[in-house]
Amino acid sequence: MFPAAPLPFGLRALLLATLLAAPPLAGVAMAQPTGTAAAQPATAQPARRPAATPASAQAPRAGSPAAPAGNQANTIVAVVNGDVISRADVAARARLLALNAGMAVAPDQLSRLGPQVTRLLVDEKLRNQEVRRRRIPVTDDDVGEAVADIEKRNGLPAGGLVTQLRRAGIQPRALFDQLRSQIGWARLIRSTLGDTAEPTDADVQEFLRTAKGRTGEPEYQVSEIFIPVENPAQEAEVRHFVDEVSRQLRSGTPFQVAATQFGQSQTALQGGDLGWIHKDQLDPEVAVLAERMPPGAISNPVRVAGGFQIIAMRARRETGRDLATLLNIRQVFLPFSSPLNRDQPPTDQQRAQVERATRLVDTARSCEAMDAAQHAASPERNADPGQIRLETVSPPQLRTLLAGLAPGRPSQPLLSNDGVMIFMVCSREQRNLAETTPDQAKQQMLRDRVETQSRALLRDLRRRANIENRDPA
Repeated sequence: MFPAAPLPFGLRALLLATLLAAPPLAGVAMAQPTGTAAAQPATAQPARRPAATPASAQAPRAGSPAAPAGNQANTIVAVVNGDVISRADVAARARLLALNAGMAVAPDQLSRLGPQVTRLLVDEKLRNQEVRRRRIPVTDDDVGEAVADIEKRNGLPAGGLVTQLRRAGIQPRALFDQLRSQIGWARLIRSTLGDTAEPTDADVQEFLRTAKGRTGEPEYQVSEIFIPVENPAQEAEVRHFVDEVSRQLRSGTPFQVAATQFGQSQTALQGGDLGWIHKDQLDPEVAVLAERMPPGAISNPVRVAGGFQIIAMRARRETGRDLATLLNIRQVFLPFSSPLNRDQPPTDQQRAQVERATRLVDTARSCEAMDAAQHAASPERNADPGQIRLETVSPPQLRTLLAGLAPGRPSQPLLSNDGVMIFMVCSREQRNLAETTPDQAKQQMLRDRVETQSRALLRDLRRRANIENRDPA
């Protein structure tokens, strides 16, 4: 049986809104998760304002790790063009990052995040100041929509996200402020790029010619965590933080979650996804590693131009060559009320379910009929697991079954201890997944231009800013 599609990130990845809060540029489609089953669309929730939270709920619980006590909460850590960052701000954001990354919330763990979190908050202040200066609007409804999206994609009810934050002793304002900053910065970058963001037809064709010329060469599906070193004097501090991120990855934190939380390039908005790339598109130091890394491997931090990079090797293939059989299927599961005991006669309920499955095989001739049958049997189950790739289906017996099914014809009932399963193939197509399409070329070029513009603008803001560091937090 194919499971319902997993969420893009785990429940702890509350900041999936780094991707959701920044609407794509015109002509850019958000990358969809790939795998055995594609993500299922969720029912949309109405946009709403973040609920106002009482002061008692917004404060960290007494005695919670890294919660500043007394006057320490008001200690000024940094001043950015007159805007203050307090120790309480740093502690709240550190706890939020720790929660999302699945890190321990012990004081020693959070204290290691302090210097880098302060730097992140300094950059956030600079972004917010520039957003305000250019009068780019970000409303409470914008933030509310991002919060609703996080809840929807993580299976939380309305208000469930704020409830989780409060239980963890985290001020909801810490999340709201980060979302507001991300939304505003994304809109600012779009406005500064203007018409130059859109690649011309000539640009796209040149990109495609280059890709075609690499046919047969190795290419890699890679994700990254990039953490910049803007000031050489801070390299040791940044290296310490990067090592902490690396430790969290080794302890089991999902790479997408860590990239979303700690990555400081635009790829963080997509969980660090760089897509399929040729070694020439990687820094030389990273390209050498990529050629040796097996799928599933995660590199140690690598010093590259501008900072540190950690990469995850997701897959390898030959450029332009990845033929796949893609199926859209339906699966109907009729459950038994008690496990099937093969040493005893079936119960009346089990016999009735098998007879029901047999009737369905005799009468169902469309995927709509399969949808209706599943809804009647178990409304909470979805008959559609999304598009699947036949070559990746497991176990092999199921792969053989699906390969032999004619579209629109159900399989014979398949018995398990828990119930009866019936499959139907709705459509089957052969596709070269490694062939670069014009839309993919345009998306890659747009992503590169957005990343370049974002880094350049933030560097300029840092250079012109008056930043006063008062406390190492």
